[in-house]
Amino acid sequence: MIIPSDLHEALTAGRLIPYIGPGVLALDPACPLPATPEALVSRLVEKVAVPHKIRGNLTAAAQFIENFKHRKTVSALMRDAFAVNAAPNALHDWLAASGLPLVVHAWYDDLLQSALKARGDDWGLVQAVSQAEHYGAWVHYFQHDGARADCAMGDLWATLVYEPLGALNPARNFLVSDSDFVEVLTEIDIQTPIPAQVQEWRRDRGFLFLGCRFTTQLERAFARQIMKRSRGPHWAVLSETMTRNESRFLTEQSITPVPLDLAAFTEALADCKTVPHARGLAKGASSAANPA
Repeated sequence: MIIPSDLHEALTAGRLIPYIGPGVLALDPACPLPATPEALVSRLVEKVAVPHKIRGNLTAAAQFIENFKHRKTVSALMRDAFAVNAAPNALHDWLAASGLPLVVHAWYDDLLQSALKARGDDWGLVQAVSQAEHYGAWVHYFQHDGARADCAMGDLWATLVYEPLGALNPARNFLVSDSDFVEVLTEIDIQTPIPAQVQEWRRDRGFLFLGCRFTTQLERAFARQIMKRSRGPHWAVLSETMTRNESRFLTEQSITPVPLDLAAFTEALADCKTVPHARGLAKGASSAANPA
């Protein structure tokens, strides 16, 4: 078995929450969407000149554009980067078919949404929003058709997709500039920006990181806070050589690295059948925090 037996058992039993990052897009070599922060920032600075020293820094470049060209320019550039015709890949399709109750999607594309639409209408989104555009709100809820929903709906869907960075669809919500992240990181340690359903559902589960790297402080901070107070165990599929900071982070957070190529891991998932789970959140959890 290519997938470690304990990971396979936890996944099929529904005890893991997939947490997918930008690297998932690289499963399709022909995918035209940016699959790394570096690829994304290169798209932004192609159209707007920014100082050379920050041309490779996504959040700093986005902040410069926001300061000197307006927030609407940032949103338009992000839209142009991701509003490109692309199809879900095998991992998106597997996640959509798995029936797992919670998936964390930490990138800006909408391919997982596309895969879920092909499944049906029993799912919804909770998506981070920028304080620059929606002051006083941390997240918005959306039904499968893109219509805004009340936070209580999050308890009713068979699958809830949590997008902590926002995404292209349905409303072009993007957390991408320095100021976006300063606002969130100021509150995230006390969990305010994290939806109540996510906090509740993670308690008795672990996380499975797919297509994620932990090379930057921002990547590590989001992963740490989203998995906070979860029981574990946790795994990360990482075939690349880890940096010192990544290795230290995985050790500190008790995340077991799985040194497998993501494509091979995804192929092996074809034989991994999950057990559907009712959401069954504690009464009142959805109204405890994060109104829509």
